[in-house]
Amino acid sequence: QVQLVESGGGSVQAGGSTRLSCAASAYTTDTACMAWFRQAAGKERVGVVAIGSGGSAWYADSVKGRFTISQDNAKNTVYLQMNSLKPEDTATYYCAAGQWYACYSGSWFLRDDYHFWGQGTQVTVSS
Repeated sequence: QVQLVESGGGSVQAGGSTRLSCAASAYTTDTACMAWFRQAAGKERVGVVAIGSGGSAWYADSVKGRFTISQDNAKNTVYLQMNSLKPEDTATYYCAAGQWYACYSGSWFLRDDYHFWGQGTQVTVSS
């Protein structure tokens, strides 16, 4: 069983930046693919970005060029650097972990491929 603990987020002005962290309790085959999803109020949870254990990353079009995912394998931690934030980025952000196919099957944005989830952290962007 893998536990994911998110931190970071909070309230930010539009155009500002913030960084989210996701610490995994272990580095196993169940964490070969790490991702961030977000869920705005009244909407479905959608994929934002994913990163494979080899460092390849995939981004949703809505965040390309503004968000950057990175990982520190020694710390079992994944980071999401969020720049040029917009009010539409307001959401609860969830860290997710899955096996290698979650990233490399071409459908990294599918929630069902991730078996472990964090509790979520709120990001609110004000205009």
